[in-house]
Amino acid sequence: MTCCSMDTESVLALSATSSSAEEARLASHPLGAGLRQLDLSVPDVHCGGCISTIERALLALPYVRKARVNLTARRVSCVYEEEIDKRTTDPSEILTAINSAGYRAHLFTPAAPENDRISNQLLLAIGVSGFAAANIMLLSVSVWSGADAATRDMFHWISAMIAAPALVYAGRFFFKSAWNALKRGRTNMDVPISLAVTLSYAVSLWETVHHGEHAWFDASVSLLFFLLIGRTLDHIMREKARAAINGLARLAPRGALLMMPDESRRYIAVEEIAVGDKILIAAGERVPVDGIVVSGESDLDLSIVTGESSPVAVAPDSEVNSGAMNLTGALALRATKVARNSLLAEIIGLMEAAEGGRARYRRIADRAAALYSPVVHLLALVSFLAWGFLGGDWKHAMLVAVAVLIITCPCALGLAVPVVQVVAAGELFRRGIMVKDGSALERLAEADTVAFDKTGTLTMGRPCLVRVEAMEDGAAAIARGLAAHSRHPLSQALVRDAELVHAPNFDSVAEIPGGGLEGRHGTDVYRLGNATFACGADFLLGAADSPFSEVVLSRNGAALARFSFDDTLRPGAFETIDELAAAGLETLMVSGDRHSVVDNTAQVLGIKTAMGALTPKQKVDECRRLSEEGHHVLMVGDGINDAPSLAAAHVSMAPATASDIGRQAADLVFFNDRLDAVPIAISVARRSASLIRQNFALAIGYNLLAVPIAIAGLATPLMAALAMSTSSIIVVTNALRLNAFGKRPAVQIHGRVGGSREAKTA
Repeated sequence: MTCCSMDTESVLALSATSSSAEEARLASHPLGAGLRQLDLSVPDVHCGGCISTIERALLALPYVRKARVNLTARRVSCVYEEEIDKRTTDPSEILTAINSAGYRAHLFTPAAPENDRISNQLLLAIGVSGFAAANIMLLSVSVWSGADAATRDMFHWISAMIAAPALVYAGRFFFKSAWNALKRGRTNMDVPISLAVTLSYAVSLWETVHHGEHAWFDASVSLLFFLLIGRTLDHIMREKARAAINGLARLAPRGALLMMPDESRRYIAVEEIAVGDKILIAAGERVPVDGIVVSGESDLDLSIVTGESSPVAVAPDSEVNSGAMNLTGALALRATKVARNSLLAEIIGLMEAAEGGRARYRRIADRAAALYSPVVHLLALVSFLAWGFLGGDWKHAMLVAVAVLIITCPCALGLAVPVVQVVAAGELFRRGIMVKDGSALERLAEADTVAFDKTGTLTMGRPCLVRVEAMEDGAAAIARGLAAHSRHPLSQALVRDAELVHAPNFDSVAEIPGGGLEGRHGTDVYRLGNATFACGADFLLGAADSPFSEVVLSRNGAALARFSFDDTLRPGAFETIDELAAAGLETLMVSGDRHSVVDNTAQVLGIKTAMGALTPKQKVDECRRLSEEGHHVLMVGDGINDAPSLAAAHVSMAPATASDIGRQAADLVFFNDRLDAVPIAISVARRSASLIRQNFALAIGYNLLAVPIAIAGLATPLMAALAMSTSSIIVVTNALRLNAFGKRPAVQIHGRVGGSREAKTA
């Protein structure tokens, strides 16, 4: 929390132990193209100035490509080149650079997050400063009531003795930070605070020594008391956001049982699992990495991915994600990803990145805070000189300068943006939505047009059987028996939805790529697939503009049945389109599916503009066209073919079921099946933008009102402390109003694309 530095011995010890070049290199992981990423824990960052200082120090290294500080997670992610000028780079220099900037740093270990004692220290400091301030004010009452000179001096000395240890103990958070900044030739928000507290106590002590009538020990201690309240509130909110990340990290197993080629078993750390390893997972254990079930059947709790508590049955060839809980049976899993690339790690990474972005409002606040300290010091100096030379009372001039330093403390301005972003990220996480950085929230609030992909986004990509035209009895049973031999989505839908009747036993079944299934029963040859494959090129399947996907069953080339399939709408699709329209957003569909299918889905959902048969490039062109017309486009898609348009749009969202590339390209990811995550995210983003603007207005308005009062000598140091602290508390309280956003009504809308709207209130 404080910006304290390390001594020389600590630096040498750090370099000699965990921060050695080899261990730092091993702790980093390759990104390709000669780049590596090193994650470091930096427990002392606490403000935008800390972020800027660390990032500048790292970017000054010639081989560092990118440096990003996450204030909530108190982590630094640094991307650097493995070689520069034919010389292998030394990653331990990254730790040295951070230390030279005045911040402690050590290698980050996901399995053992650092124990944070700052909350307890802050709460204890609040108690000490509050107790001291209450007792000093109690003594001050007697002084203000007209105590004689001897009694007044005695009470002043007692107040001085109470205030001194309280200031040293409670003020250490600010003093260390200010000293660390000053000795490196820079300032931060803690410099004027430290000056104000120190000067206020010094002037009060001078008055006490010279038997003065007034002393302001209560102002010094009260200032720290209120400042610590504001800093503690900010810290607690960040801890809540970090608690969700740590909770997810605890879901990851520390190791797994590896099946060796000789059938022996060995327990290994989860970081050692390689792609292709066979992992055994007993009932009651969590899945350590993403993979495919190779043997066994069980029920999995996938609530971490879908948000639904209902177990999901898995069998051989089922895909499973890390973090899922195996509930019933033992499973053997073939790893398809290593731990750091699995879904659980990706979710944690998204959460950590949510607050770490350098959003526009955040950059404005950081620049303002960076300019604030010199301006405050200049105002205080000018006030001191003006009152001293013009008024002739240098003691009063010093008190005016102290009041200016206190009342202009930029704490409210520094809290204006990050507090709202932390609260917003937590609110969206509770609703199953991950944000990659704060700038995504700002861009989402600006969105006025929403472009949806169809398959996998507006629909679930899971077809359902809607119509059967059988030319003879038993055809559906034959088709179902053939379909049971295929993993094709249409075959699975046929098995799931067709009437359960005993099917004949085929002598042989083969799946023909691009055609369908061919089964032999005695002398008869049955085919199930597209019309050309089943019946020949001359067979007329139906209307070319049919909105349904259709397959044909044939026997010896003669059609026996026709099956029509429709896609299933994503839950909440109807209400999402309605709510976006009510919010003033234009909706359109950009899809690669056939025009007839796209038009049918658009008609059912009430989307006026729908474009089908688009290539990925055409989707990108459409996003750019809308952007050139002045629109801010939110693109919602899921597939690899959507990744270019997700990146090209003003802001983008993807479901967790999207392809890896789609999730990486999107700015936000929602982890439940319901599409109403889109209007929820937009509503929270707009509310956040409004609260940030309100916080800026409150912080700026406070200073416009308070600074002239302080310069005019109308505010005592105690009044200044109360006013400044009140402004910080108001900003924090205003940000917390986002939590009162309220829960949406639980309305569930189900149906297939070809169906009608049917709302069921849960």
